[in-house]
Amino acid sequence: MFKWYLIIINALAFYFMLADKVRARKKKYRYPEPFLLGLAAIGGSLGMLIGMLFAHHKTKKPNFSAGIPVLCFIQIVLLALYLYTAK
Repeated sequence: MFKWYLIIINALAFYFMLADKVRARKKKYRYPEPFLLGLAAIGGSLGMLIGMLFAHHKTKKPNFSAGIPVLCFIQIVLLALYLYTAK
């Protein structure tokens, strides 16, 4: 069940990062940064990071360019600890 949560939340984070880039180019309503950062915080940091790199979006914003990689690293370490201790 946990595996599916991570797959879905990271797919959503990736989608919203790309969708925000498209909206930015079309000068339309954008997704708020707290919403995007919230998706990353609840487990979607890897999807958000891949979306940032793929779409070259939000790469100059410190909250994203520094925060998302750090959050991704922390979440990967926590996941590794969880998997190691779950045996």
